[in-house]
Amino acid sequence: MKYQFIKEHGEEFRVEKMCQVFEVSRSGYYAWKERGPSERACADTVMGIEILDIFYKSRLTYGILSTLKELLQRGFHCGWKRVRRLLRKLGLYPKTKKTFKVTTNSKHRFPVSPNLLERHFSVDEPDRIWVSDITYIRTAEGWLYLAIVLDLYSRRIVGWALKDRLTADLVKDAFLQAVWHRKPRPGLMFHSDQGVQYASHDFRNLLAEYHAISSMSRKGNCWDNAVAESFFHTIKTELVYHEKYLTRKEAMSSIFEYIEVFYNRTRRHSTLNYVCPVEFEQLKMVA
Repeated sequence: MKYQFIKEHGEEFRVEKMCQVFEVSRSGYYAWKERGPSERACADTVMGIEILDIFYKSRLTYGILSTLKELLQRGFHCGWKRVRRLLRKLGLYPKTKKTFKVTTNSKHRFPVSPNLLERHFSVDEPDRIWVSDITYIRTAEGWLYLAIVLDLYSRRIVGWALKDRLTADLVKDAFLQAVWHRKPRPGLMFHSDQGVQYASHDFRNLLAEYHAISSMSRKGNCWDNAVAESFFHTIKTELVYHEKYLTRKEAMSSIFEYIEVFYNRTRRHSTLNYVCPVEFEQLKMVA
């Protein structure tokens, strides 16, 4: 009999029980049901669509603050708490982090430069201090080695090179590319670790040819070159760890697109008040 009653009066029975649990009247429930989604809910839906677009265009890397900055630029009015709620509701979480492996070979007999940078990572002018480092990229064909030159002023990658061998030519090519693009004035400080590629006579002669001053981190101290290390952490977290490169050519194309299209020209950087390096330089030129 009880089952038959619930079957015949199921909807009314469920509504009655629900109203008792939530301590609301039946008339209030039916009024809410007829009203449909609230204005706030509709706005959340529209904003959620934008957040999905932002998240996937960021290559699954943006967290709360970067997403908020992008929403504000797109004309939305919201706070970080609302963005956090919608990100969680949509199940959107930035890519997970992995550890960075240090590959510097500082066991050599070449001279070592003093640490002139001394962790002063804030620079007021472009092309006054460049930092550089080397990392590795795994492919099915074998290793690739990536050398970058980064301008501390805008955090822009101004030069980079990829090779299948870890030689002095790798850092020379990255430096020459940066010089060709930026044409720095004499007195440029070039900071690196104590790796043999940077300490070699060939590379030191190249720095002298362009009137650049060599600065090196203390042995085994990655914090002295933290900005370059941070870039490698970023590119590996956001790109390399999520790819399986079958060929070196495939990896080169992927890294080129990440650096030149995404990192330099699109990706928002917290140190730059959430604008990309190229936009930061343009804004400073206008100011």
